[in-house]
Amino acid sequence: MIYIIVLVCSFILTYFVKEFALKKSLVAEINERSSHTVPTPHGGGIAIALTWFGGITYLYITNVIEFSLYGALLSGVIISVISYVDDLIELSPKIRLLAQALTAFFGLYFLGGLHEINLFFFQIDYVYFTNIFAFFMIIWFINLYNFLDGIDGYAGSEAIFIALGAYTLFGGEHFLVLAAAVLGFLLWNWHKAKIFMGDVGSTLLGYNVAIFTIYYANEHSSNFWIFILLFSLFWFDATLTLLRRYKNGEKLSQAHKKHTYQRLVQSGWRHDKVVLASILVNLFILSLIYIIDSTALLLFITLILLFFIVKFVDKKKEFE
Repeated sequence: MIYIIVLVCSFILTYFVKEFALKKSLVAEINERSSHTVPTPHGGGIAIALTWFGGITYLYITNVIEFSLYGALLSGVIISVISYVDDLIELSPKIRLLAQALTAFFGLYFLGGLHEINLFFFQIDYVYFTNIFAFFMIIWFINLYNFLDGIDGYAGSEAIFIALGAYTLFGGEHFLVLAAAVLGFLLWNWHKAKIFMGDVGSTLLGYNVAIFTIYYANEHSSNFWIFILLFSLFWFDATLTLLRRYKNGEKLSQAHKKHTYQRLVQSGWRHDKVVLASILVNLFILSLIYIIDSTALLLFITLILLFFIVKFVDKKKEFE
């Protein structure tokens, strides 16, 4: 029942956020990073945040999730508030980074840090190293999810895939709450989008993925790679694009449209076609997780697959 309530509330809240944004002229204008062609209301991710936090609070009160996970996920309030303000008035990068650092700190505090890192052939359990790594991983996940929120339905569908994929693998009603909260928004964000997620949604979703990764890695170290695989379509694109831009000598803080999904749109693919293709790729990766026991082999096959996808896109729209 809670999932239906979260879904309906998210859908209704997104509608009211959209109407408020239109009334106050809070729209995403066209710039060098944009893949849309008309100014569109943004900040719809606030509906995801409100219903998500309400949903997990219900799960905690009813003893469905433990305090450590609840506290870590609830720490996302920090990044959500700052990101929503940033959607409205555009804060300085230093303030955004400080908010991300505080969110990462409290998330790790409630989880008790990352206990160890599984590197297939050996484990790293030196707590200073594992927690420094986890701290920067959280910040990177927050930002890369924001980078990949650039076309209609893409960030939302990825969040739903990760949530449902993780639910099939691990169980956990918090995954279903997240899927419901995002789906209520996604119904308004599907191509052509009537409202955008904004930083308030994308940064929170990236943070949640990082927290899930650490939480389940602490239960069993090999779970770390399961979440890396579920999230691979996003982090591979964001990381490879960053490295390619660095190699080109570009200013990394400058807005651009060079991610794989953006170049597919530039090549003539519709937003919904790109999103549907990404869903198929994700489902294939999920099927590999079920079929293959070795996480090292899984990672190798997934990286090869994603590499050839990038090469396919390069032929359609060259990386300049």
